[in-house]
Parts: sequence; structure tokens; C-alpha cells
Amino acid sequence: MPTYIVLGQFTDQGIKSVKDSPKRAGTMREMAAKVGVTVKDVYWTLGQYDVVTVVEATDDAAVTAMLLGTGALGNVRTTCMRAFNADEMSKVIGKLP
Repeated sequence: MPTYIVLGQFTDQGIKSVKDSPKRAGTMREMAAKVGVTVKDVYWTLGQYDVVTVVEATDDAAVTAMLLGTGALGNVRTTCMRAFNADEMSKVIGKLP
């Protein structure tokens, strides 16, 4: 199943209620499950991004639905990247001309 890395930055609303952030991560897990996305890990981080989430999904549409639902709550803005493990990357490289 494809893996995605989601980088999150708190909005003004999200930072004002940062104490609720772990609870909101639970809500995100529930929302994700409803659209077929599995949240593997959530990390709160220092630096440019406040939260890094690792998810697995059947396709881009499922991840997009999860991110739109999460964003609509107004606490975080996200950037999402498809991630490839070593086996997947070897297959990609194998397709090079």
C-alpha cells in the first residue's frame, strides 16, 4: 500500500488550542479510517513543521479526502508527499531508459 508523508503547520486557531493537539490527532485517525487511510505514526516536531504524519492509503484520492477533511477543521495546514521504500524505488529506477 502506498505511503505518504504529511507535513503540518499549526494555523493561528491550531496554536491557540495546542493543548488539544494530541486529542485532534485521534480525531484525524478516525477521519482517516473512514476514507480508507491508515495513520501509521504522528510526530510533533521542532522547526518549520509542527507535525509529521506517516499514512498509508490505497490511492491519492483517499489521502486527498483525509487532508481536505482535516484542513476543514481549521487547525493545521498540510503538505503531502508520496514516499517510496527501497523496494519501490528499485522498481522505479528499473523503469529508467
